[in-house]
Amino acid sequence: MRRMSRWFTRSRLVLATAIVVLGLAAYTGNVLATAGTGFTGTTIAKATFGNLFSFVHDKTPQSWNEIIWTHGNTDMYVQQNTWQPGGTTGWHTHPGPSFIVVTQGSLTVYEGNDPTCTPHVYTANTANNSFVDIGGGAVHLVRNETDAVAQAIAVQLTPAGATRREDAADPGHCSF
Repeated sequence: MRRMSRWFTRSRLVLATAIVVLGLAAYTGNVLATAGTGFTGTTIAKATFGNLFSFVHDKTPQSWNEIIWTHGNTDMYVQQNTWQPGGTTGWHTHPGPSFIVVTQGSLTVYEGNDPTCTPHVYTANTANNSFVDIGGGAVHLVRNETDAVAQAIAVQLTPAGATRREDAADPGHCSF
């Protein structure tokens, strides 16, 4: 009986310790995350697809290939994103890829794994108006470094039910 009582006491202590550690980890992750400012994102469409397999190979007029292959259900989002002058998404990531088209103004993208903090600028109505965010945990930040409102449309693929966007800690490479 005494041995069983000690086992219950230890079990409760281990459980309480685990709860405290998990709570601190969640709190620390929220404290270190960088929130967006002057940025709004609106979901304008969402659909869920089953397994996807698409393969296109076109030889005319030039060789071109496309492959999309998912296992399990996939959520597709169409997002309308707006940045006020000086607005930022904050550092964040997505579980899957995003295809972004800048439809108004200019946006500057910074990659979390780039120690030189190289800016990549994309501007509406130019040949350089779009980019792909590979997702899969790649941390990045999108800023409007102009004096005019900027907008973009993003089409995102994520595992069904996954959080579409996750805030991330500042990687510390950029001075802003």
